[in-house]
Amino acid sequence: MNTERLDVSAYRTAEKLLRHNRAQLVRGGRVKPQWTGDDGRFWYTVDTATGRRFIFVDPAAGLREPAFDHERLAAALAAASGQDVDAAALPFAAIEPSDGAVEFDAFDARWRCSLDTYVCEKAEPRVAGGFLDVTSPDGKQAVFLRGHDLCVRSNEDGRERVLTTDGEADHAYGTSPFSPTVLLNKVGIPHLPPALAWSPDSTRVLTHRTDMREVRTTHLVEAMPGDGGAPRLLTQRYAFPGDERLPLGSFVILDVATGEAVPARTEPEPIPLMSPITTKWAWWAEDGSAVYYLSQSRDVHTLSLHRLDAATGEVSTVLTESGETRVEPNQLMAQAPMVRVLSGGDEALWYSQRDGWGHLYLYDARTGEARGQVTSGQWAVQEILHVDEERRVVYFVASGLVAADPYRRSVCRAGLDGSGFERITDDDLDHVVVVPPSGRYFVDSASTTDTPPSIAVRGWDGRVLVELERADISGLTATGWTPPEHFRVKAADGLTDVYGVLYRPHGFDPDKSYPVIDHPYPGPHMRRVSASFDPGPFGPDAEAVAALGFVVVAVDGRGTPGRDKAFHDASFGHLGDAGGMADHVAALRQLAADRPWMDLDRVGVFGISGGGFATVRAMCAFPEVYKVGVSEAGNHENRNYLLAWAESYDGPDDEAYARSSNVEIADRLEGKLLLVHGGMDDNVHPHLTMRLVDRLISADKDFEMLIVPGAEHLFLGYEHYVTRRRWDFLVRHLLGVEPPEGYRLAQAPFDLELVAEVFG
Repeated sequence: MNTERLDVSAYRTAEKLLRHNRAQLVRGGRVKPQWTGDDGRFWYTVDTATGRRFIFVDPAAGLREPAFDHERLAAALAAASGQDVDAAALPFAAIEPSDGAVEFDAFDARWRCSLDTYVCEKAEPRVAGGFLDVTSPDGKQAVFLRGHDLCVRSNEDGRERVLTTDGEADHAYGTSPFSPTVLLNKVGIPHLPPALAWSPDSTRVLTHRTDMREVRTTHLVEAMPGDGGAPRLLTQRYAFPGDERLPLGSFVILDVATGEAVPARTEPEPIPLMSPITTKWAWWAEDGSAVYYLSQSRDVHTLSLHRLDAATGEVSTVLTESGETRVEPNQLMAQAPMVRVLSGGDEALWYSQRDGWGHLYLYDARTGEARGQVTSGQWAVQEILHVDEERRVVYFVASGLVAADPYRRSVCRAGLDGSGFERITDDDLDHVVVVPPSGRYFVDSASTTDTPPSIAVRGWDGRVLVELERADISGLTATGWTPPEHFRVKAADGLTDVYGVLYRPHGFDPDKSYPVIDHPYPGPHMRRVSASFDPGPFGPDAEAVAALGFVVVAVDGRGTPGRDKAFHDASFGHLGDAGGMADHVAALRQLAADRPWMDLDRVGVFGISGGGFATVRAMCAFPEVYKVGVSEAGNHENRNYLLAWAESYDGPDDEAYARSSNVEIADRLEGKLLLVHGGMDDNVHPHLTMRLVDRLISADKDFEMLIVPGAEHLFLGYEHYVTRRRWDFLVRHLLGVEPPEGYRLAQAPFDLELVAEVFG
C-alpha cells in the first residue's frame, strides 16, 4: 500500500478556489445594477481593499461616486442604534436613495440617514416584499400564494385580499410543474413564488391554473426525517418521456381590484417543466391590451406565437414556424426567447435558424407574413438587447464574429429593414451586457478567459459614458492560479472545430508528467466552457482540481449550444453521445500530441447531473481512455427522467432513449468508478443511479457508491463532504498517493445565486 501523502497545502489551495470562496479573490469582477427609477441611475456594491462599498452611478452625468460617506454613516448608525457598526461591513445589503438621504433596513428597523447632516433616525417601516411575493411595477401591491390560490397584499397598509378561491391540490394557480422542493424546504421556503406577470399599469396579473391531476406520480423516501421519526414518503407529480398525460396550464388574466377573471378561450397549454411566465415565454404587450405567448409542439418541431386579448380572452395565432428538427426561440433553455412584438402589435421580431444560423426576421403581426430578414451571415444572434422603434434599429448580442473564439459575444446593431449592420463593440473580447428598463444605455462587462473584466456603462454608439470597475485578481493569482489555456482542436470527424480550455496544475513543471482529468457537461441546453473570465457554474470545480496536481480539460463538443444549427443538432436524437464525448477523446489526443506532460495513461473524468451522466458514458464507451471517474447525480436512464429533457433533446423516440441509456452499456465498465447521489434528489431521482448499480452488479463489475441521505440535486449543505470524497478518489487512483490525513473542508454557505443559475 502506498503510504505517500499529498501535501496538505494542495487541499488548502483547492478549497480557496471553490465557488463560494473564489468570489472573494476577485474584486470588482461583477456589477449588479440596482435601478433607482426610470431615469437610468443605479447603485451597486463592490468589495474593495477597505471593505464593501456602495456606489452610485448617473450615466447621463458621467458620474460614479460613493453613494454616501461610509465612515460617517457607520458612526451615525452606531450612535442612533447603540450597536457596533463597521464601515467596512455595513449591516445592510440594499439601500434606497431618497431626497438627499438614504434609507435601509438594519437591526430589525427601518432607518433614514440624511446625507447633509449624517443623522440617522428610524423611519416608517415598509411592508416588506419577501421572496414569495411578486410585486407590482408601481411597488404598491404584491401577489402571493396561499395554499392553492392567489392573494394580493397592499404594500402601503398590509391589507390582504383573496384573488382566487377555486384552486385545489394538483390544480392550483401560479405553480410550475417542477420545483426544487427539497432544496427550498431546507432553508424554510415552502414553495417558489407564484408564476405570474403584472400588467404594465399594475392593475391586472397574468397567471395560469396548472393541471397536474392525471400526471404520473413518483416517490422518494426520506430515510432520515428531521424529527428523527420513521422514514417518510415524498410523492411528486413527475411525467416520464412518452407519458400520455403531461402538465397543462390554462392562462387567465385577473383584475386585482375586482377579482374578475378573463380565461384564455383556447385549449390548455402543455407545460412540460417550467411555467411559460417564469421562462418569459409569455409576456404583456406594452400597452396592456394583450398578452403574447409562445407554444411548442410536443415533438419540438413547431413553434408558434399567439396573442391573448386581455379584455375578451380570445386567442389568435400570430405566426408559426416548423422544421425537420428543433424549432426554438433560442439555443439556451434558461434564456428568454428572442421574440419581440413591435409597433403596437403590428410587427413581430422573430428568431429563427432556418438558414443554418440564428438570425432575426421581421413579420407582419396582423397577417403573419414575413417582411424580411433583419440579420444574416455565418454568425448567430444570442440575445435581443433593445429595439429603438423610432429609429427602426435593433441592438443585440451576437457570437461568431471573433475569429479566436466563436463563443465570444459582441454587441451589434442593425436596421429593421436589414441594413446598417454594425459591431458596436469591435474588440475581440467577450461582452456580458445588462440593459436598464429605460433602454437608454447598457452596462458592459468585457473580458476573456484570461483577461479580467473591465466594466463600464456605454451608450448605444459604443462610447463609454462612465467606467465602473477594473477587476483586481491579485487574490486569485496569489493562490498559484494561472489563467486557463484556450484551445481549438478538431472534433472526432476530423473536420469540425471544437473549443475548450485547459487548466495547468499548480506549480506546473513541463518536465514532469501529470494525470489528466476531463470535466464535461454535455447538456444541449447550456455550455460547459465560459467565454468570459467568470468560469461559470462548473468552472471553479475544475480550477480546484487543477490545484491538486492535475491537468484539467473542458470541451464543448458537437451537440452543445451557442453556434450554428447543425452543430447544435448533432445532439438531436443523440443524447447518448453526451455532448460529443468522442470529440473529447479526440481533443485529449490532439492536445497531448505536443504536450508531453499530459499522461494519457492516467485519464479521469468527473461531473454532476448531466456531467455525472457523461462521466459514466465516457468510462463505458471509451474504457481504453478513461480509467477513473466520479459521477454525481447522473441521469443514467433518461427513459425514467423528466419528460421535458428526453423529449426535447432525444425524441419522442424509444430507440433514442435506449441509445442514451448508461444502464444498457454498464457491462463495458473497466475503470474505477465512484457513484454519488443524493437520497432526496427530487430532480434526478436516486433510482436512476440505482438502475445503473443493478446492472453493474449483474455484470459483476466493481465500483464504489456514496448515497447522501438528505441531499437534493446540488448537495447543498453537503458539498464540503462530497467535494472531499471526490478529491480523495481522484488523488488515490490517478495521482497514486493518499489524501492529506484528517483534512476537512469547511461547510459552504447556502448559495441562492447558484440555485438561480442552475435552475434558470
